[in-house]
Amino acid sequence: MAEHKAGFVNIIGNPNVGKSTLMNAFVGEKLSIITSKAQTTRHRILGIVNGDDFQMILSDTPGIIKPAYELQSSMMDFVKSAFEDADVLLYMVEIGEQALKDEQFFEKIKNSKIPVLLLLNKIDASTQEELEKQVQYWQEQLPMVEIHPISALNNFNVKGVFERILELLPESPAFYPKDQLTDKPERFFVNETIREKILLFYKKEIPYSVEIETEEFFEEPEIIRMRAVIMVERDSQKGIIIGHKGSALKRVGVEARKDLEKFFGKQVHLELYVKVNKNWRSDARQLKRFGYNQKK
Repeated sequence: MAEHKAGFVNIIGNPNVGKSTLMNAFVGEKLSIITSKAQTTRHRILGIVNGDDFQMILSDTPGIIKPAYELQSSMMDFVKSAFEDADVLLYMVEIGEQALKDEQFFEKIKNSKIPVLLLLNKIDASTQEELEKQVQYWQEQLPMVEIHPISALNNFNVKGVFERILELLPESPAFYPKDQLTDKPERFFVNETIREKILLFYKKEIPYSVEIETEEFFEEPEIIRMRAVIMVERDSQKGIIIGHKGSALKRVGVEARKDLEKFFGKQVHLELYVKVNKNWRSDARQLKRFGYNQKK
């Protein structure tokens, strides 16, 4: 009987290096939302890839930053947990990047006892000369890691990295049922899809002041009926989210519904409301309710 491999493959890096794009490419589904704004990923999201003789549990974590408030501290706790249970660590950088925004995390990578693959992403935006310089730089910085140039967006060398990870996975039975795609419930993806549209359509502080809560999720044979609340920190933000005669909120709802219908494979009816929840980003009790501060 052939051996079965299974393990946790955790992706870390600075904001905007393409971690979510890579995980979605591996899984073949859009599990992590993607925008050009920093701090798009707030949670640790698992994507599970199953084969007859393997189970690869991929983990997308928030981009590494120096925390400015309680929410960001909680986001960095998700990154710390990624170091603790990884069987393989993917450290993702892009052309021109020099180091992690947190020196302690960088030291952990240097001293890692598990296999580390450094993925040099966005090579499609560089020249051969730049790429060779970057490979040399990272070989000097982290002589113990394997370096793999990739383009997650254009799927260049993604398959090669996937196959290398499979070689490194330990022999183990599956951790999750073989038909499971992620560890997150359906409402989580509703929340994240709505938040992605807010990141795309609004500017400045608005997207970072928002949290989504899906209050109702009823699945019928032909349609899923959902009701979600968009929480903001101030009354002025509520007005901006709603827009003139509700036009801005309607746009969020229409675009989110399109993506949710693709994700769930059936018709979706989505109702959106906006509510003020003052200073939720700095309130430990509220953060726990929204799935942050899990270790506190």
